[in-house]
Amino acid sequence: MRRTLEGTNRKRKKTSGFRARMQTPDGRNVIRARRKKGRHRLSV
Repeated sequence: MRRTLEGTNRKRKKTSGFRARMQTPDGRNVIRARRKKGRHRLSV
């Protein structure tokens, strides 16, 4: 049956993955803040 949720992982990577974050200044700030806080996972 699977239909509605297909492709969500791809969208997730595209919007909140590491490469997506690094492409905007604000996204880089997000990564920097999470590094500073000592997060184990910086992004998805």
